[in-house]
Amino acid sequence: MTPPDAGMRQDDEGDAFAFRPDRLKLSRFAVPAACGVTHVVQVPGAARRAAAFRRMRDARSSEVAEDYVELVGDLIAEHGSARLTDLADCLGVAPATAAKALQRLQRDGLVETRPYRSISLTEAGEAMASASRERHRIVHEFLTALGVSGETAEADAEGIEHHVSPETLSLFEKMTERLRKGG
Repeated sequence: MTPPDAGMRQDDEGDAFAFRPDRLKLSRFAVPAACGVTHVVQVPGAARRAAAFRRMRDARSSEVAEDYVELVGDLIAEHGSARLTDLADCLGVAPATAAKALQRLQRDGLVETRPYRSISLTEAGEAMASASRERHRIVHEFLTALGVSGETAEADAEGIEHHVSPETLSLFEKMTERLRKGG
């Protein structure tokens, strides 16, 4: 049923759809149904699901930032400098992809870049890289204490380090100590 304030509209191709101004915040696009009229359906739990997806996107963005700043720090420590081409090569991405990520990191105050110069970490970037390395170390040690092979522990730690809570990380440390002491 279409509310009184809704009117029938036609899209660019002449298909009819119900214009629902009260629903614009839910969807930016009206999609014609098979009969030519859009039916607005309330999806149970949609807001909760959308919030969960938003958290996952934010977590993924944070994971990428942590990987980049950690790599910049490692390159500086190992080679004295970090260049865009080095980052792209190490991460297996196109230079344009690395450049876009660096722009976001610079916008977020984590790196400093200058044309034709080495990339450097800001104080915030150094803190993020250090925290990421520490989480990686703790997760890796926990996994190896459980008996996971070094190679597998390294790969698993790379993913887990970005998503582990401080509470879980603390328990990983305590459990690693117990396992190493034999109990």
